[in-house]
Amino acid sequence: MLEIEDLCVEVAGKPVLDGITLHLPPGELHVLLGPNGSGKSSLLASILGLPPYRITRGAIRLDGVALTDLPLQARARLGIGMAFQRPPGLDGVSVSAFAEALGAGETLAREAAALDLTDFVRRDMNVGFSGGEIKRWEILKLFLQDPRLMLFDEPESGVDLEHVIAIGQAIRRIVRSPDRQDRPRAGLVITHTGLILRHVAADRAHIVRDGRLIHSGDPQTLFTHIQTNGYSVPDAA
Repeated sequence: MLEIEDLCVEVAGKPVLDGITLHLPPGELHVLLGPNGSGKSSLLASILGLPPYRITRGAIRLDGVALTDLPLQARARLGIGMAFQRPPGLDGVSVSAFAEALGAGETLAREAAALDLTDFVRRDMNVGFSGGEIKRWEILKLFLQDPRLMLFDEPESGVDLEHVIAIGQAIRRIVRSPDRQDRPRAGLVITHTGLILRHVAADRAHIVRDGRLIHSGDPQTLFTHIQTNGYSVPDAA
């Protein structure tokens, strides 16, 4: 589904990604691990086409369609959605109005309950939400948008343990929904704490450091290695 080949990206002339190659097949969920400032969020932003990230070399393709020269809106229409860390508040746009505009009223009722957001449906999007509430709303937003490729930027950061479980289960449900075999999805998740790994059943993990993807492997094995040895390549590799 997603193919990234030798991707190099800069911001204001400063390189932030260097030679990233990553393949994400349909139906799979991958995680990105790495220290702060390593390039993980830069990679998600580059896939979605957010400014000020500029691709200087390499390619990004979704289902074979080159994304490099496409604006953000065109990429979204192709089926890319993102759960942001710090999305803006939208005064005057309620959660329920947003869902109705997408024809997703039934999905809102079902998934709002699962994410403990039933009382939020009449509130304006992200206005007055706590950090944890924003993270849950960003996951709910993806259910309403129903993209094929979902990008999650630290979905468990700042979330209490009970809601980490709910978020993890929701990510697993939306990526691996058995009722959408005709339209398989895929997901890419940034995690620092690793807590989300207990609940999403990720297929593969990638360590990103200094703008480079330095190693890929089994998610739980890599996270156990990182807890002891830091963000380094395992000796067995």
